[in-house]
Amino acid sequence: MRILVTGGAGFLGSHLCDTLIAEGHSVVAVDNLLTGRREDLDQLSREPRFELQQRDICAPFDFGQVDVIFHFASPASPADYMAHGIATLKAGSLGTFNVLELSRKYRSRVLLASASEVYGDPHQTPQQEEYWGYANPVGPRSVYTEAKRLAEVAVAAYHRYHQVDGRVARIFYVYGPRMRIDDGRLISNFMTQALSGQDLTVYGDGMQTRSLTYVSDIIEGVLQLSRSEVRDPVNLGNPEEITVLECARRVLVVTGSGSRLRYEPLPEDDPRQRCPDITRARRLLGWEPKIGLTAGLQLSLEHFRKAIADRARADQPHAS
Repeated sequence: MRILVTGGAGFLGSHLCDTLIAEGHSVVAVDNLLTGRREDLDQLSREPRFELQQRDICAPFDFGQVDVIFHFASPASPADYMAHGIATLKAGSLGTFNVLELSRKYRSRVLLASASEVYGDPHQTPQQEEYWGYANPVGPRSVYTEAKRLAEVAVAAYHRYHQVDGRVARIFYVYGPRMRIDDGRLISNFMTQALSGQDLTVYGDGMQTRSLTYVSDIIEGVLQLSRSEVRDPVNLGNPEEITVLECARRVLVVTGSGSRLRYEPLPEDDPRQRCPDITRARRLLGWEPKIGLTAGLQLSLEHFRKAIADRARADQPHAS
């Protein structure tokens, strides 16, 4: 098949491109490189079935007939979407409409990478797909929350009014190789601080919970959903609920670091709990994550070590 991946140079998008090429498909990745990195696709640069188009999907675009579209374009970490709030809103709104118009034109199946953020700061745990969430529509995180909510509305509307064949993956926290060490996410912060000998920053009392899933498990779930006939949103995440404090402890063990914990005030609207109910994914897709947190951190360790070393070399003053 010929497949389009928006946000193809991003953390998740680049892993998805790798897998699709390995399966024998032709892939067009489109990315404006606002938060994605061209170097994360270097391994595909000599692959004749792969092409990277650098452009903003918020303007109409058309690369010809495609069979499937994976819509992953959006800043995804809090640091990124708060820094690029308007771009985040546009990717979820204008970008999504452009993707759906392309899907309508070519009768392509489209999968939206939505997020657990649509549940806001949930009052229900674990979060089921039927739960409508509890979100602040004007808070600092709302640019991402409401962009994903609108994107889901658009997929549903295009199916209802134009018979577009859409899928919605509600993806919970993902980690693994290719994460940027400065993206401000939990694992990125903890791994970078631990390996650099810095204190690990814990916001609030650390008892807020998260769902942490290794990247290869999420890519598998996304592909299975894209090939299914499931049109309702599907949670993809790890149902093992873990506190931020326990996550810090696991990172210290895996890295062998002697770092201590430093507590900071909890950011506004920071969710107190994140835990997916994956009954629908298990029942309809036969999917559940296979890689536990400790194993996933070990698989990510070399990436963070190299990224920190690369950053240190780049920061060194050049000899005159």
